[in-house]
Amino acid sequence: MSQVNDSVKPNVIDDEMVQKAMEEQCPEVIRNLGKREGVKDVTELQLSFRNILQIANLWQFENLTKLQLDNNIIEKIEALESLVHLVWLDLSFNNIEVIEGLDTLVNLQDLSLCRNRISKIEHMDTLQKLQIFSIGKNNLTALEDVVYLRRFKNLRTLNLTGNPLCDDERYMLFVVAHLPDLVYLDFKLVSENTRENAVLKYQYLTEHLECEEAQALAQLEEKQMKQKELEQHQAAFVEYLNGSFLFDSLYAEDAEAAKLAYLPGVGDLLQAYRTEFVSVCENLFRYGLKEFEKREAEVSDFYKSLHEVLTASQQEARKITLDFENRNQRRLDEVRSATSSDLAESKRAEYREDVGQLSEALMTLEMRHADQLEELIKDFKGQIAVVASTFIEDVKGMISQCRDLENHHHEQLLEICISTLEKSAKNELDEDLPEDIRMLLVDKNTIVNAVNASHRIRLLKIDKRESDILCNTYQWQISVTEKAVQNEIDRNRDYVQEIIQYIDSLLAELDTREPGADGIGLPWAGQLP
Repeated sequence: MSQVNDSVKPNVIDDEMVQKAMEEQCPEVIRNLGKREGVKDVTELQLSFRNILQIANLWQFENLTKLQLDNNIIEKIEALESLVHLVWLDLSFNNIEVIEGLDTLVNLQDLSLCRNRISKIEHMDTLQKLQIFSIGKNNLTALEDVVYLRRFKNLRTLNLTGNPLCDDERYMLFVVAHLPDLVYLDFKLVSENTRENAVLKYQYLTEHLECEEAQALAQLEEKQMKQKELEQHQAAFVEYLNGSFLFDSLYAEDAEAAKLAYLPGVGDLLQAYRTEFVSVCENLFRYGLKEFEKREAEVSDFYKSLHEVLTASQQEARKITLDFENRNQRRLDEVRSATSSDLAESKRAEYREDVGQLSEALMTLEMRHADQLEELIKDFKGQIAVVASTFIEDVKGMISQCRDLENHHHEQLLEICISTLEKSAKNELDEDLPEDIRMLLVDKNTIVNAVNASHRIRLLKIDKRESDILCNTYQWQISVTEKAVQNEIDRNRDYVQEIIQYIDSLLAELDTREPGADGIGLPWAGQLP
């Protein structure tokens, strides 16, 4: 096990240590790109044998794929959250007691935790790409902990040697039986004979596990399917309208309404109200999904048309530029082979004129296509406005039906309550009511106030659901149109800058009298979205 060296001060990974390691291991990156800029190009980093106590300051290495932190005195796995591209991680020969801090390392394939102080295999669920896991010479005692590794379907190489659990006589067959896809165990190839014996010995256990895993997988898939459906419903702005969710929410935590339900006739009234209300909600739900498909199709058609215009623009720019390139070399050769300075200057003037005409042609083409795109976006904004306004008006109509049902129910409920109050005053009630219900029947004001309060709460909840749908629709309309406008602004700006840079490079080529199109970027090369 790693021990703290009293003669050497324990370290925390800091900028100075990282910089030194980079200079040792990545001198080309540092020299060519500079200290800070070079960090993003570093894919491998070795920080072994540096007496490191605490992991820190690695967030900047966002493209790191291989990290060595072995042979230090690290006690806790931490500060690795940003290293999401990490494929290979070595934390062997440290003082780690708990496996943790690996949740974001979803691309990790090779993990070494050898010679630490770990007593349980845990907290690795997200490492679904894990292929090689080395955790030898730790404090693992429970053979059953190996079952945890069944979740890693890509695991082919496992090292457990040197742990107390290896002393169990069941060790070899137990591990092989529970990890049937394992190829190497403790640096040895798993033989077919060993695999067959393991299957026979632990078949009853593994079959039970397989059944449980199948059930868990089915539950997970069902949960994921429901989540996917919910996300679609949310995108359509009609989540939780496919059933009684909204109706049930109207009565949630409404103690007064629960009491009133005991009054004679209220139960049947409430059931009829519920049936009609849910029917309206389900109609709204189906309509919302249908309109969502229309909105998606509208956006898709727009970007298809946009792509067609940009493709045509690209092809025209390509033709103009290639025509120039075909003349470019000849012009440069004429400048280079001119027999006098006057002739050379004349040829240079002709070349500059050609470049100027090229620039004008490309800019004119871009202006023409920018106008086309502007008109296309204008039409798109108009279509989206119609789609959104139609949806909003229809939603208002359906929610209005819900309000009408609530108002009608409220009127009928009031009639029942007042009638019950009158019967109670005359001692004509056919059944005994609970004491808390009788307290509402003290006088007309008490019962009417209770009914009205519940009614107002329900109306507010209906209004809130309508407001949510309308706000989401407005936000979608603004978002989708503003995105189209901003994308075109960015595209136009970037493309004009490309043309300018291209023209500048052509003129610079003339000034140096260097031939060729090598290294000159054509302005249509990166245009398409």
